[in-house]
This record gives sequence, C-alpha cells and structure tokens, in this order.
Amino acid sequence: MTVIDEILDLFQRRGSEAYFGEGVSILEHSLQTARLAEDAHAEPHLLVAALLHDVGHLLHNMPEDIAEHGIDGRHEMVGEAWLRSRFGPDVSEPVKLHVDAKRYLCFVEPAYAAQLSQSSMHSLSLQGGPFTPDQARDFEQHPHFQDAVALRRWDDEAKLPHLALAEKFLAGGANALPLSVTSALASLKGST
Repeated sequence: MTVIDEILDLFQRRGSEAYFGEGVSILEHSLQTARLAEDAHAEPHLLVAALLHDVGHLLHNMPEDIAEHGIDGRHEMVGEAWLRSRFGPDVSEPVKLHVDAKRYLCFVEPAYAAQLSQSSMHSLSLQGGPFTPDQARDFEQHPHFQDAVALRRWDDEAKLPHLALAEKFLAGGANALPLSVTSALASLKGST
C-alpha cells in the first residue's frame, strides 16, 4: 500500500466523523485546511502538513467527545510520529507544533483567543492554556515555528460547513484533492 493509499484509506474509514464540536467532519476540515494553504501558495511540505495536520485524530481511535471527559488525546504527537516515518520533519514538525502554535498565539496576540471556537477554547485548557513568556520565547526558536503558526491559522479558519469538499473527495478520491496537494504528496512521498 502506498502512502497515498494509506491516507485515502484513513479518510474513507474515519474522515466522516464529526470534528470535535465543530460544524464539519474531520475530512472536511482537513480539505479546507489544505485549500487555505494552497490559496496562500504554501510550499509542498506545508500543503501536505495542512491536509494531514489532524491525522492523529484518525489514528488514535478515541471518541469525538474525549475533551468533554477531560482527556487530551495528544493527536499532534500521534500524527507527528506517523508522518515523520512517511515524510520527514518538514511535514511532521509543523503538525507536532500546531497545538503549541495555538498556545503561542493566545499569548502573543490577546485578540486571537477571542476568535477561537468554544471547542477550541476547551481543548486549549486541556493542552496547557496560553504559553508563558518563557515558553513563547522557546517556541520562537524552533526551526519550524513559522510553518506551525501558518498551519495553525489555516486550521482555525477551516471550519466552514457546507463547502461540499468532502463529498467530492469521497466520490473522486485523490482526484478531488487540489492539484497542488496531490503533486506535493507525490513529490514528498519518496523523500524520506
């Protein structure tokens, strides 16, 4: 099974599940995030990271309401391990850091937290809350800091219901992905 086949299989099996209190499925959210990265003319590694930033939710087999039970599934770490073995750090590190990027943005941009959804605010509390000044300074030193922040912003915007991207994807598989994402997957899959 190729990496692209693995990705398609994960989305086909679990992608239609609700996205943790939001008005979209995991698949719809992932496709919207990739589309936003494409619209921003992101590099191929970041297009793949955008599509797969929540792959940990598809892998960890925890129910949608885990946050309501006070559990942080650490999806970013599950996803990072899976992605690192398939694509390397340029894809896996922004995924690992996209939760920390939310914590960072809540600290450095006070208005940022106000625009988060209720579900995202609840998960923020489980993930450690906003960074401290020392944590923010340390985060800024990470070589994938800027990619993680860009990914986080697309992640926050990609929660629009009724765009019908998921239906097109389920009907057409990889052919329904934006061409730039498909090309990025193809170019990166052999890079590890």
